[in-house]
Amino acid sequence: MNLANQGTPHDEARPEDTGLTDLLDAVLALAADLDLPSVLQRFVQTCADLTGAAYAAINVLGTRGESTTFVQAGVSEAVARLLEHGPHAVGVLGQIPATGALRLDDLTQHPAYLGFPPNHPPMGSFIGASVRVSHQVFGHLYLADKPGGFTEADEAVVLGLAAAAGVAVHNAQLYAEAARREHWLRAGQEITTMLLSGLDEEEALSHIAATAREVAGADAAALALPGVGGELVLELVDGHASDSLLGAIMPRDGRSWAVMDEGRGLLVPSLSQSRVVRVVPMRAFGPALFAPLQTAGHGIGVLILMRKVGAAPFTSADLDTAESFAAQAALAFVLAEARHAQDIAALLDERERIARDLHDLAIQQLFATGMQLETVRRRAARGVDATELTSIVEDALDNVDGSVRQIRSIVHALRDPDAATSLVERLRREASLARTGLGFAPSFVIELDGRALEQGTSDADVVAADLIDERVSADLADDVVAVVREGLANAARHARASSVAVSISVRGTGATGTILVEVADDGTGLPAERERHSGTHNLAARARQHAGTFSIGVAPSGRGTLLSWQAPLD
Repeated sequence: MNLANQGTPHDEARPEDTGLTDLLDAVLALAADLDLPSVLQRFVQTCADLTGAAYAAINVLGTRGESTTFVQAGVSEAVARLLEHGPHAVGVLGQIPATGALRLDDLTQHPAYLGFPPNHPPMGSFIGASVRVSHQVFGHLYLADKPGGFTEADEAVVLGLAAAAGVAVHNAQLYAEAARREHWLRAGQEITTMLLSGLDEEEALSHIAATAREVAGADAAALALPGVGGELVLELVDGHASDSLLGAIMPRDGRSWAVMDEGRGLLVPSLSQSRVVRVVPMRAFGPALFAPLQTAGHGIGVLILMRKVGAAPFTSADLDTAESFAAQAALAFVLAEARHAQDIAALLDERERIARDLHDLAIQQLFATGMQLETVRRRAARGVDATELTSIVEDALDNVDGSVRQIRSIVHALRDPDAATSLVERLRREASLARTGLGFAPSFVIELDGRALEQGTSDADVVAADLIDERVSADLADDVVAVVREGLANAARHARASSVAVSISVRGTGATGTILVEVADDGTGLPAERERHSGTHNLAARARQHAGTFSIGVAPSGRGTLLSWQAPLD
């Protein structure tokens, strides 16, 4: 027999080999990709191709059995838009077993068939399997309308694909949960840094609410805090319906008080369907989460997160991470309050020291001077020689000069300790301190009449620094430092920049001279809507006090923000 032109089994791929290869490719694609929607879209199309089905779909379920992700292939986009909701576990779909598969020659002949929804294409042959890992069902895989019906081989392929899909869904959910935890952790660290760096209390609380809402994917976030008369009041609200929620008083026997007193958070499936919700604006929401703001066993408030009616409910994992975030924020808030109390105590001690200095030094010296002048008056009345009186008056004048020097010394001690430091050094110190908040050192340039000062301590730079101090008054210098500090703080908090440049230019002298401060970054720029403007309002007010100008806008490069502040030299 001549075998020269006879093919061998290896000359061309067998159909079953091609199917096996496609199956393995689909499984590997599921295992390698954590972007669930995109990988599921490719997956269902592969399912249809491998089995010859006209339609394929996968329905991922949430913790309460609700559909969270529905992806299909075979139905046109126009028809899919008419189908408002994905399928639920009712009718034939409700008969899909947790293990094995449901294979039908015609699903319309099944006893559980309830008919198709409006606009749904007709389907005949059907096979469905549960998407699961171990005993936990994550969803269902459906295939329909294969010419000639599905076979046992198709069922084996579907079961293999469903198992792979179960692992992929589980991995994606674990990855998403880990990402949420990391996001919560970063948010808690950011809040702690802001509070301990001296952020205003109201601004800090607003940031806590806004951050929690963003990280949790909530539509509204509220902070219930103790108010006047011991009431628990929604003092900070961020997001949907904030105007109607702000200022609402929580009932004494309600959930908020229970969470704060017991120190344990809770989940509410739907506020709109709850019969015990007495705060009317809260009834406009669906799922809710209550987390205690508690530290050292002491409750200082409650964080409330809410989603709109029909939104996915919060999970126990959401509650765990929200409770951790709330506890961290509460601790940072208490520490910030303690530091503030310590600062107040130090201020009171300083005032007592100043009072002692005034009494023991200046006042006593002035009292002695008064006694001397009284002696002069009495002796002048008796006609004492003028030479002797002149000597006493000269001593009294010396005492007055001494008293003035004492008072000046005490008043000088009341000023910022930085007042004795040159403006150049104070500004360089601000730039150095900003490194921690920015994560990098900002560039920093000071110019005097167009000449840039170096970072060194050359004689020329020392002279230039002294000239700047002579031209810039103490009050104007304080405002310049405040402007630089606020500009760097804004860049650290909001810009997400990779570089920040600070420049200060002093030109001329007296009323005709000017000082210009600019802080530029390459960050995200100004938001379309800014909720708080206290910092920029303060800068504008400082400019007006010196008959100067202030502006904030897009940097000349077209990217980032430029803060510009200018004032005449006093």
